[in-house]
Amino acid sequence: MKNVRIKHVRAYIIDPVEMGADYHNQHDPHWIIDLPVANPMSVYADYKARRTSWGINALGTVLVEVELDDGATGLGCSIGGEPACYIIERHLSRFVEGQDPRNVELMWDQMWRATMPYGRKGLTLHAISAVDLAVWDCLGKLRGEPIYALIGGKTKDRLPVYATTARPDIAKDWGFQGAKIPCRYGPGDGVEGLKKNVAAMAEARAAVGPDFPLRLDCYMSLTVPYAIELARALAPYNLHWIEECLPPDDYDGYAALKAAIGHLCLVTTGEHEYTRYGFRELIARKCADILQPDINWVGGLTEARRIVAMASAWDIPVIPHGSSVFSYHLQYAFTNCPVAEFLVMSPQADRMAPIFGELFENEPMPEGGNLDLPDRPGWGVELNRNLKLIRPYQRD
Repeated sequence: MKNVRIKHVRAYIIDPVEMGADYHNQHDPHWIIDLPVANPMSVYADYKARRTSWGINALGTVLVEVELDDGATGLGCSIGGEPACYIIERHLSRFVEGQDPRNVELMWDQMWRATMPYGRKGLTLHAISAVDLAVWDCLGKLRGEPIYALIGGKTKDRLPVYATTARPDIAKDWGFQGAKIPCRYGPGDGVEGLKKNVAAMAEARAAVGPDFPLRLDCYMSLTVPYAIELARALAPYNLHWIEECLPPDDYDGYAALKAAIGHLCLVTTGEHEYTRYGFRELIARKCADILQPDINWVGGLTEARRIVAMASAWDIPVIPHGSSVFSYHLQYAFTNCPVAEFLVMSPQADRMAPIFGELFENEPMPEGGNLDLPDRPGWGVELNRNLKLIRPYQRD
């Protein structure tokens, strides 16, 4: 293998006007914006109707490009926008530039330790994730192999996929292995809101028949008593799992919820949890039946593979939050990753579209409820160079 070093780390934000649909900044009209979706801010009337009203899209995507001294480049991305660019270019870059791209563990550990005074979760881990994913892409290209081959090879010929959507009936017609719909209302909407949640699930069940798996995404919006009551009310509709009901740090609440409703449906969470330390808490406290890290947020592939391995020791499945090609490679390589999530990102949920919109070329798409990864090096995607990328500042 060639003896090369990492030459540059560059961070970009995406111009939403040029791109039209940033994964982290959708535009009207779109079902993710237009539908009532319960969320942490639903307790406030001023911010209940639309998630964009309180700034779910305030930061947007950060894109990282790592360049080797032979000219090869690797790509990674996360949520974070300009603030993440600052962290990446002004701090994280010093631990990556000049390094051997094979030293992924060393680079990750140095980024993690150096940001500990202000990081450990949230934006800082998003920035670390984007850099880590880009380094892995470089390593795959350097070795001429896809990422899944670097971390263990294929454990399955095809990856089953379920859809997150507002139209589970269409998802069933497309052949997906089940569907997940948003919880519409939370505790602030009282008894009437709970009735509307039940009605929405009843409508979905009627549309897909008795056996098609249905899941409910609650996006950190509920309380333990409300989630228990909702799970009991949804029992007649054969709910497969109820997802991320509580604030991410409420470990005791998740343990109580799982103990109370485990006979009714599975409890899942982890989308907004960070690093192996957070997932160690979820496992030790028996908080969830399924763990759902986001590869673009949790610490990248380097940390995600530790989490999956740790979960396997407890026979806990890992079904990552939909991070497209980045999670697909991980799931190919681990036996306890049984199914992948695909976010139906078209505005009316009535057509298939790449999760990251126009950002990447060759982003893999499921067909007939399964996904096949090509044998291209790295992540197997390339940046769409026709997009206008804005670098918001120059590093000193």
